[in-house]
Amino acid sequence: MKIKSVDEKPEDKILDAALDVVIEKTICGTRMHLIAERAGMVQSNLHYYYKTKNDLMLALQKKVLKRCLEIRDRLKIDAKNTLEDQLDVFIKQKLEFILNEQEYDFAEIDFWVQGHINTDIQTAFAASFEGWRKEIGEILDKYVPDMPKRKRKYLPYLIVSALEGASMQYLINKDRFDVVEYFEFCKSIIIKAIRE
Repeated sequence: MKIKSVDEKPEDKILDAALDVVIEKTICGTRMHLIAERAGMVQSNLHYYYKTKNDLMLALQKKVLKRCLEIRDRLKIDAKNTLEDQLDVFIKQKLEFILNEQEYDFAEIDFWVQGHINTDIQTAFAASFEGWRKEIGEILDKYVPDMPKRKRKYLPYLIVSALEGASMQYLINKDRFDVVEYFEFCKSIIIKAIRE
């Protein structure tokens, strides 16, 4: 559980509490009264900000995506203007999530699961993945403009799959999965696939 700021906005306090409850109970097991208790408020106040659990879960999903983008933006500042460094921003962001902010990674996986039964979550989740693929595609277009169409089409999917797959494998079996070595290996394979 994160230390909360005294002057934290009620919406942020609620979302922090919701993230804590989702990590403990999963989205299916999360109840509004549990979030209200964790946020230190009565449930009616919680409903003032988020009318339904679905509204709150969509806001939490946006919070997870926003955190991902914040890390990526910070990493872009120091990245060199090369294909390798630009792609490395995605790897480093995912590695930071996996190693240092696992609560976001657990929530992201739970949102993926919920997307099978909740079309609102599925739509938001699909949009975030499309954003990843678009951004990776723009990097490929910039640094490898003559890439064959089929390769250009599928490499962003492959890269996103490699990143997300690392989360699942590491979070399930930390002792047997060296995520740093895995990403070094992935990066070498991705660069090789781009250059072939």
